[in-house]
Formats: sequence, structure tokens, C-alpha cells
Amino acid sequence: MLASSYPLLDVFVSTLYLVLFLFWIILVFHIMFDIFRSHDLSGPGKALWIVFMLVFPLLGCLIYVLVRGGSMHEREIKATQMNQKAFEDYIRQVANTKE
Repeated sequence: MLASSYPLLDVFVSTLYLVLFLFWIILVFHIMFDIFRSHDLSGPGKALWIVFMLVFPLLGCLIYVLVRGGSMHEREIKATQMNQKAFEDYIRQVANTKE
């Protein structure tokens, strides 16, 4: 009600909602990638997390970050290191075949 009496405040509130929604979408994709990248979760565990996030989207994201958020960063670093090593191996392989 407060925002409807002040047009500029209405624009600000709408923009704030849009930004919060975009942050939430980014968080959902980041969590989905983390679930599939995680080697310590079994198949049924991954499926349960996905179903929980689809049934209770906001609550599922918050609980996932609270329960497994500390190791998300470690899995991200490990995946980045593996990608970097694969890229360096590929460059070495290509550089050796050109000679």
C-alpha cells in the first residue's frame, strides 16, 4: 500500500523484487550444478534434493545452503582445478603433435 501512493517508490520496490528474484534464480542454478557435481551424494540423495527444491523452492534452497553450503566452495575449486588440468593437458597434447 505504501508504494502505490508514491510512484517512484513503486518503481524502486518493483526493481528490488526483480533483483531478488534474479538472485534467487542464480542461486537455484548454482545449487543444481553443485548437486550434480557432488560425488559424495548418491543418486537417490541427489534426486531427493532436487525434488525437495522443486516442491519447496525457497525453503529447499535455504536448507541446502545451510546443510551443504560449506562444501560448495570446495567442490567449485576442485572442479575448476580439474578443468584447468584438462585444458593444460590438451594444450600439451596439441603442442606435441605439431612438432
